[in-house]
Amino acid sequence: MTLANSHAFSGFSTNDTAAATKFYADTLDLRVTEDSEMGVLTLHTGGGPVLVYPKPDHTPASFTVLNFPVSDIEATVDELATRGVHFERYEFAEQDDRGIHRGGGPLIAWFEDPAGNVLSVIQE
Repeated sequence: MTLANSHAFSGFSTNDTAAATKFYADTLDLRVTEDSEMGVLTLHTGGGPVLVYPKPDHTPASFTVLNFPVSDIEATVDELATRGVHFERYEFAEQDDRGIHRGGGPLIAWFEDPAGNVLSVIQE
């Protein structure tokens, strides 16, 4: 058995699929489809599908569940901010006034979806 050629995908939970659909489709401009039988959303990204499944007792993860590599983090952060995205501030990060971490490693900025899941945009 080998998983090296498997088309793996990721998933995480939400407590409100309607809010998640609106956020991912309208705010982040992703194509979102829903399995009406199961209530599972599929986020269609350039890297492959990501599942968002309903979970009534959802607790957001304490880590980043989804990273979006971008070629221009500053332009992306500015655009997302105009769409109402709030960028998180963390004590461990050296962040500028936009919320972009510039303290070593890749440039990265974190934000949350309506269910509190942590997402990021990260400079390629």
